[in-house]
Amino acid sequence: MSKLVTIYGGSGFVGRYIARRLAKAGWRVRVAVRNPNEAMFVKPYGAVGQVEPVFCNIRDDASVASVMQGADAVVNCVGVLDEIGKNTFEAVQVEGAERIARIAAANGVSAMTHISAIGADAESESEYSRTKAAGEAAVLAHMPNAMIIRPSIIFGMEDGFFNRFAGMTRFGPVLPIVGANTKFQPVYVDDVAAAAVMGVEGAATGTFELGGPDVNTMRELMDQMLVVVRRRRLVLNIPFWAAKVMAFGFKVGRVMSLGLVRGPLTADQVENLKVDNVVSEGAQGFEALGHVPTAMEAILPDYLWRYRPSGQYDAIKESAKNLKV
Repeated sequence: MSKLVTIYGGSGFVGRYIARRLAKAGWRVRVAVRNPNEAMFVKPYGAVGQVEPVFCNIRDDASVASVMQGADAVVNCVGVLDEIGKNTFEAVQVEGAERIARIAAANGVSAMTHISAIGADAESESEYSRTKAAGEAAVLAHMPNAMIIRPSIIFGMEDGFFNRFAGMTRFGPVLPIVGANTKFQPVYVDDVAAAAVMGVEGAATGTFELGGPDVNTMRELMDQMLVVVRRRRLVLNIPFWAAKVMAFGFKVGRVMSLGLVRGPLTADQVENLKVDNVVSEGAQGFEALGHVPTAMEAILPDYLWRYRPSGQYDAIKESAKNLKV
């Protein structure tokens, strides 16, 4: 019988790619999520019954344990960029990660892959980064042979980075950003999934920082995105102090609306944007895994075309201009 893996957060941006790769490799995949009915799209990744979405609340021991029964390996992809209700940084990225690792160790699970983030630092000014570091420590305390993956900004069809900014280009001549000079090393989502599978299959243990082949500032990334979507916009950098003021205003708006209105930026995210998000010198990365990362240029046009002025017809219109009458 094929082996079974439980992927917590397996219908999320990264999790779905890991699920697809493991299904193709012959694993039975249990996708543990809060809303199984919204995760039915994972079922066609494998044969009938090979990939199954199941309900799980990672804040509850019994719920985590129930979906881990019989699993040979586990993957934790659950994380939050913004605190919502009970899903705080501490509850999800520390307590949730610790709970999964502790129960995995108690059940004799042989392998675990944990998705963290570049910038995880116990001394960081950002609570997101501090809890990411605490979550890593909690995982290793119970599963010392776990694979910890720290990716930079992840891009791909469903990403919340390039899609977000490309969408903003539709609404005016100015594209506001925070941290124009902060450096990033964007990594393709399927490359991250390939690395995660190595951890599941026991081919890699330890901590790996994953970045793509190029390092760019936020402004440079926006310039590249604008070329792909074929729009001319003024990229306007918002100073960190101003971004903090804006984030405070958004927070007040959320409180006043009882959480119904969420702003596009938080004070914690501003703190993160002050720090370069690139692979550390001397860190293990794709080279140690024997994997060559994919360049942005090969992927961005495949999904950002829909933000062009004429969408899928933009290239046709450009070609038509070159026709001789």
